[in-house]
Amino acid sequence: MEKLEHTLWIVQAVNWLLGPLVASLLAPLGITFEPGADVLPNYIVMALLILVVVSALCLFIRTRLSVDNPGRPQILLEMLVGGVQGMLDENIGPKGRRYLPLVGSVGLFILLGNLMGLIPGLMAPTSNINVTLGCALTVWVYYQFHGFREQGIVGYVKHFLAPAGAPMWIAPIYFPIEIISHLSRVLSLSVRLFGNIFGEELVILILFTIVPFVVPLPMMFLGIVTSTLQAFIFVMLTIIYLAGAVAVEHGDHGTGHGHGEQHQPAAA
Repeated sequence: MEKLEHTLWIVQAVNWLLGPLVASLLAPLGITFEPGADVLPNYIVMALLILVVVSALCLFIRTRLSVDNPGRPQILLEMLVGGVQGMLDENIGPKGRRYLPLVGSVGLFILLGNLMGLIPGLMAPTSNINVTLGCALTVWVYYQFHGFREQGIVGYVKHFLAPAGAPMWIAPIYFPIEIISHLSRVLSLSVRLFGNIFGEELVILILFTIVPFVVPLPMMFLGIVTSTLQAFIFVMLTIIYLAGAVAVEHGDHGTGHGHGEQHQPAAA
């Protein structure tokens, strides 16, 4: 099993090109590397590759944008953006589209990261817990920030104490449960994505080692479905968490008759 982690030529090439520079920048921080060790690990190189490819594609599509005669890449991009906008509108409301850049970027990164593991010579960066944890923490900090921004410090803290319309005396019970719930979202988002993609890559690699070329093909097709589904789930949960954070409630806690005027998410 220790041989399942294999060296990729693109990782070696990037480390040969950028490794000495990165090592020299990290040396003043007390971070050193053994001679011959990779300064940039596999998952960092794969993430950088996604960044470069997506940036190049965006620049390419931008030069060919057309209202009257859109090309296939533009149509596909409009479909993807329209799909995410639809989910934001349904769960958050009209103001949901302001969160499209973050939600769309994270969703695209995760989708491409998942699918990279199916390409020979590459690996899925999302099969590493560091990458999925980074995505989960980004989403967590983002929706907490916008929760405080939309509701204010007092209003946002209030929703940790009691749900809309509930008496405030339940706060000592409700508050710790709510804090644990929010903290567990980081673990849920990161471990779910990591476990599914890592397991998928492991099974394909084992099958390819035993019977090359033919037997792994059905699993690779299933991997396309799983990768897409996991990216969708991550995006959907991100939108739901955002909806719960930015929904402004108008009601009086403690009376038991609060009239919460908020756009409820379609899924819990």
